[in-house]
Amino acid sequence: MNKIAPRQLYFFLACIAPLGKLVLLPTQLAYYAENDLLFPALVNFLLQAGVVFLIMLLSRSNKTFYDLLVYTFGRIAAKILICIFALFLFFSGLRPILEQKLYVQSIFYDTLPSVVAFSSFFLFSAYLCAKPVSVLGRTWDILAPLAIVGLVGIFVFAIPNADFGALAPVGAMGANGFLRGTAYTMSWFYDTAILLMLMGRFEYKKGMAWKSAVFYLIGALAILLFLAVFYGVYDGIAVRQIFSFAKIGKYNSGVTVLGRIDYLFIFAITLGLAFYCALPLQLGVTCLVHAFGADHQKPALFSVAINFIVLILSIALDYQFGIINQTVNETVFYLFPVFCLLVPLFALLLRRKPREQI
Repeated sequence: MNKIAPRQLYFFLACIAPLGKLVLLPTQLAYYAENDLLFPALVNFLLQAGVVFLIMLLSRSNKTFYDLLVYTFGRIAAKILICIFALFLFFSGLRPILEQKLYVQSIFYDTLPSVVAFSSFFLFSAYLCAKPVSVLGRTWDILAPLAIVGLVGIFVFAIPNADFGALAPVGAMGANGFLRGTAYTMSWFYDTAILLMLMGRFEYKKGMAWKSAVFYLIGALAILLFLAVFYGVYDGIAVRQIFSFAKIGKYNSGVTVLGRIDYLFIFAITLGLAFYCALPLQLGVTCLVHAFGADHQKPALFSVAINFIVLILSIALDYQFGIINQTVNETVFYLFPVFCLLVPLFALLLRRKPREQI
């Protein structure tokens, strides 16, 4: 089986994973923490980076998460547990897909019905989810340079208009704003759950644990810089500026001369976002394949079924995004620290070898 190269995994952690934090996270942080939005994001990134380090240490066994469950609990219990994890992945992937749907409709196809504008995503997602996870490595090789160019281009257009003095005074929202901002935005930080399911799909090399954490923090720094620029540009109206990364460059004086060439960078980021949004579904399908068998047809059947269900949900919930977003952020947010922080920590206690070899 082909495996993801260390280079490709670093590309994902530093370049692809940060993209999912660009769509609605900035406005949500501005809502909960106002000008102190950098600190809740920093805490969540540091928590994720610490768990990334631990997961990579666990990956030295070169076993999948499912293998470790089987070695520890037996095959039947492992099937039940991996299905529960699949449900979390499907749940964690639903809101980003709805985000992406609103973003695509608002920025690119604002005069088309939403079903027409976004239904093609599920054809792409169904194809991707039917493929083995190892194919992602080559994809990340292509997407990483595009993500870098996209982010750098947006920064070039946006930074000249940013007043970083808007971030002062530090601590104005107090502990309440910090705690709300940290807890109520955890639903955007599920990268460790993704990495947990990538275990066994790459061969651990010496030093990968600290290197992976460092690369993840490099991506985090890019998002923290964007958050600072975002609030520096919008200040008191930041809470209303959804999909800001696709709009923030248009205020540059060069746009009046050159036109909206910042769309080149927006398109580059959007391509990476499409793959990132499909990733929880793909890994959820992988969980189901672990649980119910991996013959030739089952991955495709699971992929079509899951994507069809999510498509129906995206249509049925077309006018309910505000309620869904608030529910995920403020009511069931605790699911994310449980599955993305506590479950990986618990995985450190799992057996690394079959029982008969111990």
